[in-house]
Amino acid sequence: MKYLYVAATEEVEREALAAVTGRVAAEFACQVRSMELGSVEFAFDADRRQYGSIPLLDMLLRRCPQDASKLLAVTERDLFIPVLTFVFGQAQLGGRVGVVSFARLRQEFYGLAANREIFLERAHKEALHETGHLFGLVHCAERKCAMSLATTVRQIDLKEDAFCAACARAMRRSPEGKKV
Repeated sequence: MKYLYVAATEEVEREALAAVTGRVAAEFACQVRSMELGSVEFAFDADRRQYGSIPLLDMLLRRCPQDASKLLAVTERDLFIPVLTFVFGQAQLGGRVGVVSFARLRQEFYGLAANREIFLERAHKEALHETGHLFGLVHCAERKCAMSLATTVRQIDLKEDAFCAACARAMRRSPEGKKV
């Protein structure tokens, strides 16, 4: 049997990780296992003061368990790719590994008062989004769909915590969606 693994870096709050893990398990109707990633300091870029998501994906590929169909990592580190200022997450389209950052999903990042409900809703949406990519889903034109592209938290807030009907159908038809 193959499993969807959800891994966490050392600083991730366990309650939020459990909430995201439960949401992903329910949406993708699969068995989920967890694992620890430890430190990701190797991916820190001192000039940008952020963590490269590409080196993280490379590390995840090397550490992906044999019984994993997919591995989604969760971190509190602020992520970037060279061509963008930041990313909320990144995943291999139809591949094995992806990562979600909680850093910019928190109100505190923007100088606002903490709001747990908003944070968890954003975290659920981004975990669904990146896991959807792992199962072969591409960005959706339906702005309320979890698979729509979001480059700001406002865009995340406008999404629903679910796939639109077309993406849900594509997920059900996908051979990737039937492997877990």
